[in-house]
Amino acid sequence: MQSDYAKQGKTAAIVAYITIIGTIIAFFMNQDDKNQFASFHIRQALGVNISFYLLGALASVFDSWAISSAFYIFIFVLWVFGLITAIKEEQKTVPILGPFFQNWFSFIK
Repeated sequence: MQSDYAKQGKTAAIVAYITIIGTIIAFFMNQDDKNQFASFHIRQALGVNISFYLLGALASVFDSWAISSAFYIFIFVLWVFGLITAIKEEQKTVPILGPFFQNWFSFIK
């Protein structure tokens, strides 16, 4: 558990993982107080959501349920990991892609 600062941004952090609409809502929820904990998870959730759509488009090229399933399982694992760390009030990047999301979406403060 982190400080009260993490608790203040916890709602926005959790909402960010609920589809791309949740990420947009969390972004606007965080505009007034600029909570760094919430911003961290908004960047992670945005990356997971964009990866979902990009990998979904890539998976549609293949005519194999095994390849498509592997892509979707990968995204599901990233999503669950991010959601659990937000609930536990931790700032851990999602496996493999998380550090890239922090750099790519650094404009979210």
